[in-house]
Amino acid sequence: MNDIEFRAARRDDVAGIVALLADDVLGRQREDATSPLNERYTAAFDAIDADPHQLQLVALADGEVVGTLQLTFIPGLARLGAWRGQIEGVRIASTHRSAGLGQAMFQRAIDECRQRGCELVQLTTDIERPDAQRFYERLGFRNTHLGYKLTL
Repeated sequence: MNDIEFRAARRDDVAGIVALLADDVLGRQREDATSPLNERYTAAFDAIDADPHQLQLVALADGEVVGTLQLTFIPGLARLGAWRGQIEGVRIASTHRSAGLGQAMFQRAIDECRQRGCELVQLTTDIERPDAQRFYERLGFRNTHLGYKLTL
């Protein structure tokens, strides 16, 4: 873990991020990691990068993207005006799983939420990802809500 660097993603990291997003059973169904990279990904990254309430975090090993997550900082009136950190799009390269990278990346994200004054960190995960669910529970996250999505 000493050779891992965490930082905000850069535009030249996008292809590596997309490769991680596409590298699992569910991702292969909904992502497109072919070259040249679909312009929708770079447009999405540019929007994330320009928004001060967004952070696309990457973990690098020897300059290669081996982990990523997107962190969104959400203001709200509920809970006395509490800010929330929303974690999405979590991926760790298969070559780096079960070595503590995911836990370290989450600690970095949680620390960022604290620094920005968030009172709550939340995430969603696909019901077809039981390994991810066990991982999040080991980190202290609790399954306290039922979530819904509507694909448009």
